[in-house]
Amino acid sequence: MRIGVVGDTHNMMTNVDQIVELFREARVERVVHTGDITQAKVLDRFAALEIPLLGVFGNNDAGTRESLTARADLAGMDFVDPPRTIEWADRRILIAHDPEEIPPTVPADIDLILHGHTHRHRLEDHDGALIFNPGECAGMLAGRNAVGVVDLLSLRAELLRF
Repeated sequence: MRIGVVGDTHNMMTNVDQIVELFREARVERVVHTGDITQAKVLDRFAALEIPLLGVFGNNDAGTRESLTARADLAGMDFVDPPRTIEWADRRILIAHDPEEIPPTVPADIDLILHGHTHRHRLEDHDGALIFNPGECAGMLAGRNAVGVVDLLSLRAELLRF
């Protein structure tokens, strides 16, 4: 199973449209958003993928939390406060917004940790789990826009730059 990973979209609609197209081309089966959506209309664009999308809220979602929750519910998306743990394709995945939400000692059954917040790419091993943040996608760091794709079978992550 290939999943798309995105975070910190910060209501940058032009970039969100590009991200949706990148995920379509990559044929991801599900998408994880690591928070800082900021406005509900972003979720409308992601709904066009017609695949499951879930995630966590970020620090910049506090003011629009009610509208984000309502739009996510309407679209069949699932967002909760971080951190959260899910299981897909026999992999346990911990999803956080801020890397500070990642426990100092990662539970042994966690295979993959996804986070956002820093707008910086991160790919490293941490206590036997792969930590991945695709980095910047909101256009705040010109020329560094990227989202990620993780193959849950091989547990390999790649960047899709735009």
